[in-house]
Amino acid sequence: MKIKGLRWWVVMLIALATIINYIDRQSLSVLWPAIVEDLFPEKSALERKQIYANISVVFVFAYAFGQAIFGKIFDWVGTRIGFVLSIGVWSLATIMHALAQGVLSFAIFRAILGVAEAGNWPGATKGNAEWFPIKERALAQGIFNSGAAIGGIISIPLIAFLTVYFSWQMVFVIIGLVGFLWLVPWLILVKAPPAMHSWITEEERDYILTGQKRKLTPEQAALPEEAEYNPTTKELLSRKESWGVIIASAAIDPIWWLFVFWIPIYLNEVYGMDVKSIGIYGWVPYVGAMFGAWFGGLLAQNRLNAGWSADKTRKLTITLGCLIMLPSLLAMADPGEPVIAVLIMAVILFGFQTAIGNVQTLPSDLYSKRAVGTLAGFSGMAAKLGAVGLTSLVPYLTADGNYTPAFVIGAALAITAAAAVWILIPRIEPLKKAE
Repeated sequence: MKIKGLRWWVVMLIALATIINYIDRQSLSVLWPAIVEDLFPEKSALERKQIYANISVVFVFAYAFGQAIFGKIFDWVGTRIGFVLSIGVWSLATIMHALAQGVLSFAIFRAILGVAEAGNWPGATKGNAEWFPIKERALAQGIFNSGAAIGGIISIPLIAFLTVYFSWQMVFVIIGLVGFLWLVPWLILVKAPPAMHSWITEEERDYILTGQKRKLTPEQAALPEEAEYNPTTKELLSRKESWGVIIASAAIDPIWWLFVFWIPIYLNEVYGMDVKSIGIYGWVPYVGAMFGAWFGGLLAQNRLNAGWSADKTRKLTITLGCLIMLPSLLAMADPGEPVIAVLIMAVILFGFQTAIGNVQTLPSDLYSKRAVGTLAGFSGMAAKLGAVGLTSLVPYLTADGNYTPAFVIGAALAITAAAAVWILIPRIEPLKKAE
C-alpha cells in the first residue's frame, strides 16, 4: 500500500497531538474558578491567584526540564517511540488531576504533565526535519503550531460546556482519555522514517530526502549523512548561533504563556466572568493564533519558493511577527470592553505565531537531523524558564488588578527576541565544524 502525501498525514497527526496537548493544558485555567470554590473557599482573591501562579510555575519548571530531557530522548529512540512515551504519560497525568485534593497534589500532577507534554515540541521539530524538505519546514511547523491555537479555541468552550454536565474531576478524566485514542493512528501510520517507510511513494521519498540537502554547499551536499556536522552538546552550546536560538526562544515564548495561563484569570478578575462566560469570550484570541501560524508558514514558504535564502526569509518573518505584537501589547494597557480586549489579544497571538514557527525551525536550519532535537530541547527549556520568570511575576505585577506592567514586559521581550536572531545569527545556514 502506498499513500500519497504521507508527510502531510504525519504533520496533521502531530498537529492533532498538539490540539490534545492544549486541551489538557488549558483545563486547569478554565476550571480554576470552580476548583477554588470547591477546594479553597476560604482564600482571598489574591491568595487564590498566588496559588494558581505557584502551581503554574511548577508546571513550567517541569516543562522546561522536560524539553531538554525529551530532546535527547527523541534523538535516542526516534520520533515514533518518543511521541508514544510523551503523550502516553501526559494523558495519564491529566486523568490523575481528578485525584487532587490541594496545592501539593495539584503541583505533583502538573509537574508530571509538564515533563511529558514537553516532548511534543522537540518531537515535532525533529519530525519536521525528518519528514519535510527545507522549503516546506516553516509551513509544516505552522500547521503543527496551529494545533496549539486550535487547542486553545476548542478547549475553553469545550471545558466550559463539560462543566454543565460533569464535575471538574470528571472533566480531567474525559480529556485525559482522548490522548490514549491518538496513539492508535500514530502507531499504525508512522511505522518508520521516510527513508525506510514502506507506504511512502518513491517520488515523495526522493522529494523529501533531496530537498533536505538542497540549501547545503556543494561540499556539504556531497557528504553522506554520517559525515554531516554532528556536534557534541558542548560544541553545540559553544556556538553563538545556538545561543541566538536559545535567547530568542527564552524571550518570545513567555508572551504566549502570559495568555495561555492568564486569559481565563484575566477575564474573571477584570470583567467578573464565571466559567460559562469565559467559555464565550476566552477562545477568541486563539483564532488569531491559528491564522498567525498558517500565515507565518505560508509566508516563509512563499519567499523560499521565490528564491529568497533561509536567512532572509526567517529574519523577515520573525521580525514581522514581533512588530505586530509590539503595539498590540501596549494597547492592552486600556482595551475597554471585553470584546475589544480579546480581539487585541487575537492580534498579539497572530503576531506571536507568525514569528514562533520560524524561530522553532532555526535548529533544523543550522544543524543536521541528529542534533536538531538537542538544540530544540535546550531552546525549549530556555523558553519555559523565561515563562517561569514572567508567570512568577504576574501576581505581584497585577496585585491591584492592573495588568499593564505585564503587557509592557511582553513588548520588551518581543524586541529582545528579534534582536537575538539578528545579532547572534549573522547568517542562517547549515553550520560547519569550527576550525
